[in-house]
Formats: sequence, C-alpha cells, structure tokens
Amino acid sequence: MRLRALLDTDALGLKLLGGEDELDRGVRGVMTTDLRDPSRYLSGGELVLTGLAWRRDAADSEPFVRILVQAGVAALAAGEAELGDVPDDLVEACARHRLPLFAVHESVAFATITEHVVRQVSGERAGDLAAVVDRHRRMMTSGPAGGGPDVVLDLLGSDLDLRAWVLSPTGRLIAAPKETSGARGGVPALDTEACARLAAEHLAAVRTGRRGPHRVVLDRTTYSLFPVRGSGHGPSSEPADPRDTMLADWLLAVEADAGDWAEERLDLLQGVTQLIAVERDRRDAARTVRRRLAQEVLELVQTGAAPGEIAARLRVAAPVLLPGLGTAPHWQVVVARVEWEDGRGDAGPVTQALLEEVLVDPAPTGPDSSDRIAVAHTGDEAIALVPLPSVAEHDEAGAGVLADALLESVRGPLTAGLDGDGRLTVGVSAAVHSAEGLRGALEEARHARRVAAARPGRVCAAGHQELASHVLLLPFVPDDVRRAFTARLLDPLREYDRRHRAELIPTLEAFLDSDGSWTRCATRLHLHVNTLRYRVGRIEQLTGRDLSRLEDKLDFFLALRMS
Repeated sequence: MRLRALLDTDALGLKLLGGEDELDRGVRGVMTTDLRDPSRYLSGGELVLTGLAWRRDAADSEPFVRILVQAGVAALAAGEAELGDVPDDLVEACARHRLPLFAVHESVAFATITEHVVRQVSGERAGDLAAVVDRHRRMMTSGPAGGGPDVVLDLLGSDLDLRAWVLSPTGRLIAAPKETSGARGGVPALDTEACARLAAEHLAAVRTGRRGPHRVVLDRTTYSLFPVRGSGHGPSSEPADPRDTMLADWLLAVEADAGDWAEERLDLLQGVTQLIAVERDRRDAARTVRRRLAQEVLELVQTGAAPGEIAARLRVAAPVLLPGLGTAPHWQVVVARVEWEDGRGDAGPVTQALLEEVLVDPAPTGPDSSDRIAVAHTGDEAIALVPLPSVAEHDEAGAGVLADALLESVRGPLTAGLDGDGRLTVGVSAAVHSAEGLRGALEEARHARRVAAARPGRVCAAGHQELASHVLLLPFVPDDVRRAFTARLLDPLREYDRRHRAELIPTLEAFLDSDGSWTRCATRLHLHVNTLRYRVGRIEQLTGRDLSRLEDKLDFFLALRMS
C-alpha cells in the first residue's frame, strides 16, 4: 500500500507535517518503538510509530531520524498524546532527510493504525477469512473493551474453530482463549508441562534454522507453532542470526496441522501473528522506563558514585517498581549471561529480554507481572535490580529470589534452545537494604554467576549462599589436578572394594557425614562399632592417612566431592 492511502483514511487521524513529494512510497509493514536506536528491528519499508519517549531534548531528533533513513523506512508517525504538538526539531530533521512525517492525533491508538496497515498489506488475499479480522477491529485496541491477544485467540476459536495459545520462549502462558479455562468438548486446557514442551520444540526448530510454522505432535495431538517476532520483522522475514531474537520472541501454538492448510489460511495466521506482535512490542516498550532506571543505577554503582547519589536514584526507582509502597525496599541483584560457542550473536539485548522473562512469575496470565523488575545490560551481561518490599516479606519468602528455584520451570525449554550452541548462566546476590550494599551485591551476583559457569549443563544458576562454602573453590580446580588428587586418595580404596567387596568408600562417606562419630556412623551403616573400626583402620592403612586428623578428614571430604 502507498503512504497516500494512509493519509486519505480519515479514521487513522494522520496529519502530514512534511514529505508531500514522497507520498507514493510503498509501505510493507509497521513498527511501534520508543527505542533511541531501533535499527536492529527494522528491515525496510516500515511505517514507524513512536510516542517520542526516546526524545530527551532537541539534539536527539537528528540521530533518530538518520537511523530510520539508513534502515530504509517508508515514513515516521509521531503521537501527540505525550508531548502535544510534534516538536519542531523532529519536523526539521525529517525535512532534511526527506523522510515523510505524520502526526497522530491523541484520540487514535497506534494499535488502530497497525491493524489497518497489517490488514491492507497482508489481508485481502485471505478472502472471507480476512473478513473475520476486519469485523473485529477491537481485538488489538486498548482499554476495558479491548482484548489484546486473548481476544484474537477467542476469535480464532469462535470463527475458525482453531484452539490457540500465545507462549513465551520459556513456556510461560501469555494468553489463552476463554474456552481453555477448563475443558471444552472433553479436551483439557493446555497444561504447564505441555507449554514447556511446545516452547522447547519451537526453540529447537528455530535454532536449527527451520522455517515456521513448525509441526509438533504431543500426546497424539498435532500443533503448529508460528513465531511471533517484533513488528519490525515481516511474517516471512528471518533475522540475520536467529539467536539474536529466538530467546525473546513469543510463539503462537495452534492445535492443528498447518501442513494441510490452503495458502489463504496460512496468510491469515501470519497476519494474526503480526497483530499479536503489536502487543509484544507494547509490553516491551512499557519496560523502557524500568530499563532506563536500572541502567542509571548500574552506571552509578560501577563508576563508584557516592552512596547518596545512588540512594537518590533508588528513591526514584522504588515508586515505579512498587507503587504505593510506604517504606524503602530491600534489593537483590541478579546477573545473567547468554554465551554462544562461536562467539557470534548479539547476546546483550537478548539476555536482557530473557532475564526479564525468567524473573516473571509463571503462574498468572494476562498483564505482565514483570512490572516490578528493572533489567539493564552491559556488553553480553544482563543485570536485574529486584525489589523486595520489606524485611518481613523478604523473610517470609525464604530469601527473595532463590537461584535453584529461578530456573527450575524454564530449564527444559531453554536447554532445547541452547543445546549444542550456547549457555545461560545466572548468579543471585543476597538482599541489601541500602545503596551502600548495592555495589557488593553486584559483585556477589557476578561471582555467583562465575560459579554457575564452571558447572556442566546448558542452563545453570548459583546463589550467594554458595560463596561462603568450599563449593565456590571446587569448580575452579583444573581437571588434571582434580583427577590426580582423587586418584591418589580413592583409587586404593576402590580397587580394594572391587576385589573384596569391602564397601570402604561407602564407609568413608558415612564416617565423614557423621562428623567422625563412631556410634552414629555404626548405627547408620547397621554395623557393630568394632566392624566399623576395622574398616576405618583398613582405609588408613591403604591410604597412609589418619582419620582422627582434621587435615586428612578434609582431604578425603574434598576428594569425594570432586570424584
């Protein structure tokens, strides 16, 4: 479609501010953004919609417009809801670069423009199926009467008899049709395990370069998985490196075999994924303020700013992250890193989006519960500032964010997405109650992440509790040293057990676990104390060690842990 057609559509509320000679440009898609540099999400030919949150002063307009022009966008449309009239500096920058500029009246939602463009670009080929989308413009509108992805899914069920769900890359249920709140027609709703398995299959398919939709059979039910990418990517376009987006993009899971569909129905579902992508981008844009707060606090902490300056930024962050809170919260720091084995891929932004997803409570659906999480990224590392409302709530929660529990529900899908190619490692700090403790918390989380990185597996986490234990040291012992140390102490016992079935190794483990107590150890092994003394004597004879000495007990303990 042409820009001129948009301007001629009164319902869109567009006013031309510049670029009259360029109105015959074609529009191939639409993207909503408030990023200062959205180039990585642009593929060319888009109508870019912006609320101007990226603009802090007049000097920001020129570089923003230059980035859009270099990306080959068709035009820019700026909303008037936030600042009123579109700033003159933006009008002048667009004129210099011959970029058509529209003003969007404050009464018109970006979702209305997006839905219109998507429908015009991809729509009419779907015939009577496209009329379903046309009859329900409310599906992506905001407010109480709107619906977001849930309404889209309801319409797929009511008009096309398609059951579908929107899932995150970790398998969290983002949106579901009303019918799946219970059983419909004897078919149960999509459960947590199924969501995780579908997400795992999706990530594995994307990682290996297969084009969607991906066909998956779970428990004799066939699903077709459609990627839901940011609105800067068309339905048929693929990012230059799938790893740049696959751990952040949503997916649409449809209970059907899309391999049997006509081209028209496939086109319609691709259009639906674009509509859902609008909601994904909206939620992503809503995180901009929280990301900025986290970035500012992080920069202050890392540059050694005075505690008073950091405390001032935290006082700004607290009401945003915990509205209505009467007292200053405690804070935890979570550090994450996604590392690709070949060193390629833009890991920083995708780690940031993935950490935001991992920290969301997986139980509720609907509005994102990550609105209390601030995540920044620096290089390949993402850093989350997690508020804990009060000491009482912190204690009741056990310890705020727990490393072991953090990745439990997402380990399966993420392992499938990273298998053979990358790793996710996470470190969690203890809670701190002041700006003075935040620098230490950041270092603590980073040390914990390094402990996690020393462990085997694609998805690993470690908490602050482990930094006060021998567990911190063991992962960093070189493999050849570990093998030599354990062989020297344990191989004589293993060989003796193999020849005589004497169970010296289990006896040694039980003796150490009993803190050297003869009575407790004998009871635990169901042995007479004299039999236990004989076995321990044999261990000492074979190894030349004395289990009454603390040093020898410690050496045996470490050898068993490293073996």
